[in-house]
This record gives sequence, structure tokens and C-alpha cells, in this order.
Amino acid sequence: MPTRENGKSLAERLLPLVPHTITNAAATFVDSLKISSTSEKVRRRRRVVIKRRNAYSEQLADLANLYFRMSSIPIRFWSKTKDWQRWEVSSFRMLNGDRFRVSASGAEKVNMDKLPGESLWHHMNRGTLTRRMLEAAGRELRRAHQYWSDEFAGPWSHGDTSMTNVIYDEKTRRARLLDFELVHEKSLPAESRHADDLLVFLLDILSVIRSRQWLSFALYFLSAYGDAHVIAALEDQLALPNGMAWIWWGVRTSFAHPAKVKKRLEQLRDLAAHLEHYRTVAAARARKKRRASISCQEISPGMPKPISRARATRARAKAPSPGMPSKLPTTR
Repeated sequence: MPTRENGKSLAERLLPLVPHTITNAAATFVDSLKISSTSEKVRRRRRVVIKRRNAYSEQLADLANLYFRMSSIPIRFWSKTKDWQRWEVSSFRMLNGDRFRVSASGAEKVNMDKLPGESLWHHMNRGTLTRRMLEAAGRELRRAHQYWSDEFAGPWSHGDTSMTNVIYDEKTRRARLLDFELVHEKSLPAESRHADDLLVFLLDILSVIRSRQWLSFALYFLSAYGDAHVIAALEDQLALPNGMAWIWWGVRTSFAHPAKVKKRLEQLRDLAAHLEHYRTVAAARARKKRRASISCQEISPGMPKPISRARATRARAKAPSPGMPSKLPTTR
């Protein structure tokens, strides 16, 4: 049983003591364990992404999966290349096959059309993330969760819905999912798997965005997702982990300070528990925003200036009759 001291978990007590050099080294090590690599080519006027399993990918996947099991983290890599190809192709085709092509190639590759747009991760780090993008992501994830999966004998789930794996197309205002390297444990109930997908996406928001705007962004995403049962299941997952799992959380939260993450998780839990109330308050605030007056117009050539209107008003007041000006018009 993990011990707690003064109400703090092991992760909260140890992570602040870890030097930045060690956390940076950990991040670099995790990044170096790339099981797959990607490249781009143009084939028959179509831009294609080629995803290839790297050397020793099966051994690296097995090693990562051992850590996941020891840390009680309910995700796994597809260690066998053939299994990964099958899952990558079927998931991409299921979600994006309406417009884009995908196929397995050889013993270790998958070829897929490049999805138009940019990842929400890039938008967030550039400061161009918008409500429309987050709502599109929420709707797309809800749509994806409604597909049936023979693998789970139930609804499909992603397993790695970080913002890097959500692409937004400005032209169509559509978000799409990609990168299906990870998969949830089959024994996990569907609502728990779906809640974990929500959590992974939200961890990017709460760990990276510095301003108070992060909570509004979370509200937009959850409101668009809209499944009350899954959001209720999410509440149980909004807590800092114990033991070895905090290393993976460090990666997921870009090694943000545990105190900051804990505080925001509590705020997120309150948001999830009272989502309808937050939506009502947000809508009321939007209605109360001052709208432009229809009587205020920008002055354009030919329009009388305010001083001219004032003079005209005084002239009418001094006129002998309502229709007669006090001064005769000037003639040339």
C-alpha cells in the first residue's frame, strides 16, 4: 500500500526533489523509445504518410508493456508488427475512410493519406487553439466511441488521444484522429476506456496552458463530447497516481509540477461533476456580453459630423416654424 505523508502522495513528495536534468533525461529517453517512425511522399498527386516499425520494435513494445502492467496503467503497445498493422489500418479506415485511403505495405509498414490540417498540440503551443477546434475534437471523439470493435467485443476506444493525435482542418472545420499504436486493456469496461481517452486529451490542456482559460477549454471539449455516463466515469480518474505510474504521468503532463496538476485536477473534477451548471453559467455570461448598438455607426464620407448635427438641431429650434430654417440658404 503506497504511503502518504501530510496528505501527500509519493509522487507529490518525490517529484519536486527530482532535478530538472533527470526529468529532462527521462523525457529524452521516452522520446527515444520510438517504436515507429514516419515519412512523407507524393504518390499519384496524393501526399502519403508512410509509417514504419523500427528495428527492435517488438522488444521495445514488450518492455514498455511490462512497465504498464507493473504500474497498473491500462494501455498496451501492439508488440507484434502484424497485429499493429491490422489495428492501424482498420482504425484509420473506420474513422477516416470516407475520404482517405490506408493500406498495409510489406512486413512492417502502413501507408495512409496525409490528413489535412494541423494537430491541436501545435495550435495550443502557438496560442491559436480555439473553441471551435475543441468542440470539433469532442464531437469526433464521441463519434469514434460509438463504433463497434470486435477486438473489444464492444465500443471502440483509442488509447492515446493526446492533442498530437488530433488533427483539425480549418477548411472543413473537422477534427480527425490518427496514430493507433496503443490500445486499452480488453478487460477494461467501455466507459472506463472512453473516460481514459477524455483524460489523456485533458491532461494536455491542464498541464500546458498557463492562463485560467484552460478550464474554459476543458468545458468546450467536454460539452461537445456530451456523454454524461462517460464524464461521470472520468471523475474517478482525476487524481494523481501512486507508485511507478507517476513516471508515465510525468510524460503525459510534460513534467508539470504535481501541485499545479493536483489543483487543476480538483477543478476539473468539479467541472465534470457539475458540467450542466457550468454550461448554463457560460451561456448566461455570453448573453450578457455587450453587443454593438445598432444606432452607433462608423462615420463615412458624406455623413454629417456630430457638430454639424448639433448646429442643425439648434437651427431648427430657432426657426419661425418647424419647416422654416432660421437662416436662408447661401447662394452663389
